Amino acid sequence: MKQVKWLLQAGVALALMLPLAAWSAEEKERGVGDVVYVPTPQIVVDEMLKMAKAGPKDFIIDLGSGDGRMVITAAKKFGARGFGVDLSDDLLREANANAKAEGVADRAQFFKQNLFETDLKQATIISTYLLPEMNEKLRPKILALPPGTHVVAHDYHMGEWLPDETKTLSVPEKLVGTPGVSYTYMWIVPARVGGRWQSELTHSGGATAIEFEFTQTFQVIGGSARIGAQAIKLPDSRLIGDQIAFTVFVKAGDAASKHEFRGTIKGDAIDGMVTVGSSNTQKQLPWKARMVARAGGAK
Repeated sequence: MKQVKWLLQAGVALALMLPLAAWSAEEKERGVGDVVYVPTPQIVVDEMLKMAKAGPKDFIIDLGSGDGRMVITAAKKFGARGFGVDLSDDLLREANANAKAEGVADRAQFFKQNLFETDLKQATIISTYLLPEMNEKLRPKILALPPGTHVVAHDYHMGEWLPDETKTLSVPEKLVGTPGVSYTYMWIVPARVGGRWQSELTHSGGATAIEFEFTQTFQVIGGSARIGAQAIKLPDSRLIGDQIAFTVFVKAGDAASKHEFRGTIKGDAIDGMVTVGSSNTQKQLPWKARMVARAGGAK
């Protein structure tokens, strides 16, 4: 238990709770304290950055940066910039030297810092190769970042926060975790919509009042809507960052009219469009909504 406590307090490139006897003397020396360092295979680094859709406008923060390959690859292959944090002086020297050797030292830097204390506000991409309990401890801080921030992880998940995308890679040289196999996960930080929202649809017949009661568990939303005099259960749907989309059917006599809502969430407001009707009779109406009460305890 002493080692687990140390892991949660300190943060490292990758902490594996395996017997130290299983590692070579060189591997032991590259960690901090009783923890060994294991690098993410390059093929996995490349795939994680592709999943995050890394590009020149991105700023990546690698939590537990090891030899620096994640941030260096993001800078060299994808044109991004960013920094990594680690506690090993040896690995930090190596990472900064690697960045210089690859010609990206101006866009890829590495600092000695506790990953739980790192300011993440600058990031558009967060990357980790950490044990699940460490990822889960970081989760509230990550969820507080702007909607649309991408998070990628190697092998280990974020607990109840299910990933938006998962891939399984064949990595023959990988000897830890599941030998020969790597799992990559990607999440997109969702906007907070849980609560009561009011809006109205303006159409040729006047205006129809709409009230939504959104429930939210991470990126999954549901709840109910009251459109005019009708109460409608909302289908479960997924937020993609600050983008919301769902479909309901509104009764009109003996028929039901399809309403497709799409919008961008901006704090306590939604600005979007509603597509009403079937493909032959579709019309688009502007849709605006405002939050009037936030749900307590929304994740």
